Amino acid sequence: MSGHSHYATTHRQKEIKDAARGKVFSKLARAITIAAKTGGSPNPDSNFKLRMVIEKAKAANMPKENIERAISKAQSSADLEEVRYEGFGPSGILVIVDAATDNRNRTNSEIRNLFDKNGGKMGSPGSVSFNFESFGFLILEKRENSDEDMLALIDLGAKDVNEMPDGLYVYVSPSDLASFQERVRKEGFKALSSELVEKPKNFQKIDEGDREKVKRFIEELENHEDVQKVFTNATF
Repeated sequence: MSGHSHYATTHRQKEIKDAARGKVFSKLARAITIAAKTGGSPNPDSNFKLRMVIEKAKAANMPKENIERAISKAQSSADLEEVRYEGFGPSGILVIVDAATDNRNRTNSEIRNLFDKNGGKMGSPGSVSFNFESFGFLILEKRENSDEDMLALIDLGAKDVNEMPDGLYVYVSPSDLASFQERVRKEGFKALSSELVEKPKNFQKIDEGDREKVKRFIEELENHEDVQKVFTNATF
């Protein structure tokens, strides 16, 4: 799982950097609106997806009024929808892009252009997703005895656990994410973040000469205002 650990670590570092710049607020607001709209309820107590996004927003110090405004927009944002793109980036890396947009044609064109100008190609639905597997992903705060905690987490239902500098990275079945988070809370663990991710079944090591090009492409995708998440099989 080392490749995905690398992805998760760099993704986590980027989230922290974005939060410091305040750039992440608009993306979080859109994610909150989408979760409130598609989750069947604007109430975080009965909408786990919404609760996850709100927790992430709070961790980024997003003001309460911004969160409430984003939830209320779910009723009026009829055109806001989730879109998934798949394709091949520079060096042939596999890429999945999740976006939230109120103008699908514009977003389609802009994401396709990012693939094209970086030497990649946007594919059709299913062209790369069969090489990924869905997981619930949590970062738990490390406690005194990480080895014992990792074994305990496996007993609680974790599929895999990795100890990283900023916490324990835990992977569970997507359908088990909500209940697993509640189980670990009762055992005294503190969840720093939780989300649904796509983990590659096979990773691709990027040659040193291509690393900057690949990193730049991924960063351009992540910086697009409509993009919520980027998953790739690249490892450096």
